[in-house]
Amino acid sequence: MQTLRRCPGPLLRGLAGAGALVLALQPLSTAAAPPAVDKAPAAAAAEPKLIGGSRIAAVVNSEVISEADIANRARLFAISTGLPLSQEVVDRLKPQILRQLIDERLRVQEAQRRKIVIQDTQIAAAIKEIESRNNMPPGALRAKLASDGVSNRTLIDQIRAQLAWSQMLREVIGEKINITDTDVADQQKLAAQKVGQTEYRLGEIFIPVDDPANTADAQHFAETVISELRAGAPFPMIAAQFSQTQTALEGGQLGWQQTNQLDPAVARIVSEMPIGAVSNPVRVPGGFSIVTLQAKREIGNQMATIVTLRQAFFPFSTPLIDPQTPTEQQRQALTRARSLQFSIKSCEQMDAYAKANNPANRPIDPGEIRAEGVNPPAFRQLLETIPLGKPTEPLISRDGIAVISVCTREQKNIGEITATEIRNRLINERVEMLSRQAMRDLRRKASIDIRGSGGV
Repeated sequence: MQTLRRCPGPLLRGLAGAGALVLALQPLSTAAAPPAVDKAPAAAAAEPKLIGGSRIAAVVNSEVISEADIANRARLFAISTGLPLSQEVVDRLKPQILRQLIDERLRVQEAQRRKIVIQDTQIAAAIKEIESRNNMPPGALRAKLASDGVSNRTLIDQIRAQLAWSQMLREVIGEKINITDTDVADQQKLAAQKVGQTEYRLGEIFIPVDDPANTADAQHFAETVISELRAGAPFPMIAAQFSQTQTALEGGQLGWQQTNQLDPAVARIVSEMPIGAVSNPVRVPGGFSIVTLQAKREIGNQMATIVTLRQAFFPFSTPLIDPQTPTEQQRQALTRARSLQFSIKSCEQMDAYAKANNPANRPIDPGEIRAEGVNPPAFRQLLETIPLGKPTEPLISRDGIAVISVCTREQKNIGEITATEIRNRLINERVEMLSRQAMRDLRRKASIDIRGSGGV
């Protein structure tokens, strides 16, 4: 009987995002097959009962936020982290969750007033991107919510608010964000003066403080988030759920930053952090910042191995549960994948085969990949050493089998700051500034009635 033998070292799940391939490689075993968020059910019996009751927690311009809304959002947090929450932690979450729900309601109301409509396809694409950033197969997040008794509306409402606010900012204040060629050229001159200095690739979760009286609650909330992150919760998922900046749906990605582009308090901490660390809450204007250091590089001088590839994917009709007892369809997929090792001799042939046979939503050409940033090391070594054009052995994952061919491999200087990077950074900075001003105006004009045990 044919089994799906573990491939040497890694599994491959290719997820296309922002023009690059995100590689999530895990050992093939039944314990590692489900995503990390699947840890929650085992501890469900020990968790507090979060869902229930419909008492009014707040009224925002005549629209109600219920205690059940707060409980569902707290439950979503538990699912996002994959970790059980004690009642004490839930109680600490409630005040900040209520404030976040109030802000979301204000944003949706303002978007509706301006007749901005978010289509279901936009929400579906955002959910898919969140899943991709967290190495989850398509549909896994919705399925997880359903299995844990949390309405999909909890996630959908949050994403709708984020998308509506982003679109409102683009349409209403976009004309105020005028980045000229002179602005970019000035920044390029400054960058040229900093060649050889260090810059940092960061992720951020921003917790706002709209009233000084709420500072302690916001700090407690930030500390709770940090403890979950350090216990293994995925940063992009938590950022998407709780960060109150325009980078939330991008997993809190700030990109490459120089110390002079950061708040001084953040800059001091970042320069001392090891890669992969998560900071303590950092008090910054308007709230608290939680940052993670993802990488460092030397401005203007960072050589890297850049590869391009083509990949064919053979999907499973049902997830692979036990590699020792594959289904007939899974065995057939393995046989087809293995045949490519003998029939494919070049990237052009792999490209043609993949285009003729590739399932939907699977990238054939994921763009340029920096080999040094790929994990685990076994797969990175494969990308760096396999002969160009030669297919790899089948790389087996829970949802299918991939075979790839490396097409090009060259050394490039990726430390140079491009005009596009500068323009995008300047746009993001101005949008964020205008966003915070707009939220202050909405809060000032709104009728907000806090009730019940929301904790505010």
